[in-house]
Amino acid sequence: MKPPPLVDAHLDLAHNVLDIGLDLTLSLEELRRRHPEGDVPTVTLPALHEAGAALVFATLFASPYHPVHNPEGYRTPDEAHARAWRQLELYRRWHEEGRVRLVTNRAELEGHLMAWESDGVPGLLILMEGADPIRTPSELTFWTDAGVRIVGPAWGGTRYAGGSWGDTGGLSELGRELMAAMQEEPRVALDASHLSERSFWEALERYDGPLLASHANARRFVDHERHLSDAMIRALGERGGVIGTVFYNAFLVEGWRRGDARPGLEAVVRHMAHVAELIGWEHVGIGSDFDGGFGARETPAPLGRPADLRLLRDELAADTYTGVIGENWLGWLRAWLP
Repeated sequence: MKPPPLVDAHLDLAHNVLDIGLDLTLSLEELRRRHPEGDVPTVTLPALHEAGAALVFATLFASPYHPVHNPEGYRTPDEAHARAWRQLELYRRWHEEGRVRLVTNRAELEGHLMAWESDGVPGLLILMEGADPIRTPSELTFWTDAGVRIVGPAWGGTRYAGGSWGDTGGLSELGRELMAAMQEEPRVALDASHLSERSFWEALERYDGPLLASHANARRFVDHERHLSDAMIRALGERGGVIGTVFYNAFLVEGWRRGDARPGLEAVVRHMAHVAELIGWEHVGIGSDFDGGFGARETPAPLGRPADLRLLRDELAADTYTGVIGENWLGWLRAWLP
């Protein structure tokens, strides 16, 4: 009997290919052999297939310029646009090669899930992380026509919104215009991940469409603007949103640093249980961000590959596990996808 579908609401697949130089068509073992230094890779397309990953929210992430940390990053909206488009083209090429199936509407989702039962090919739903590739709010429909179904306005601060570090202010005038454009576009959902708290509340005042936090943890345990306060969690629950737990140790345990001992899965479950206590288990999912700038040594033991996410079955009640591992995200998508 096939295990329940695994849905991961946040992986930076194309960014890791085009900006980092990883070949995600390789087996995970071969990728690790080719990259023995630095972060230990955790995700490839074959590894997602082996894990029974039914669906991934795959990002378009254009990394911004920083004079020290990212001198090759984008400096202009045109550059951000071009980089995100290259990433989308990569996803389309994988789709054409039969490595993945792109999902843009409810009929495609259901058809994909039926096919996945027999062939195990992962589906991809496209999420834009940081809205700078949208050169002006009027360009939103260009991206939704191209298949983008989720937009997160911030990463750090962007032209649209204060983020979880750097500029932690509110929405800009462009951000307010983007919220108005998203309000009129039924094919897109708002990702609250990375929004500064001020931007979060301003966005929710201006936008009442489908809402999620693809990868965000509870500020109760790690006190940083990157994470969600109890009030923010409650607001997401009241709006029907699902919150994807991030599996990065520094986002799970206050004060954790690279090189420290790895916590166990109890660190993950603590965040999930806190969200569930506030808004119910049906609002809890996975947004692992497994490949988002950290590797296997920076995740809770014994995680190291997508299949290990299924170890949560030993930590959660059976009915809770099925929802968290994927059904909660699928239910959220079925409620609003066109």
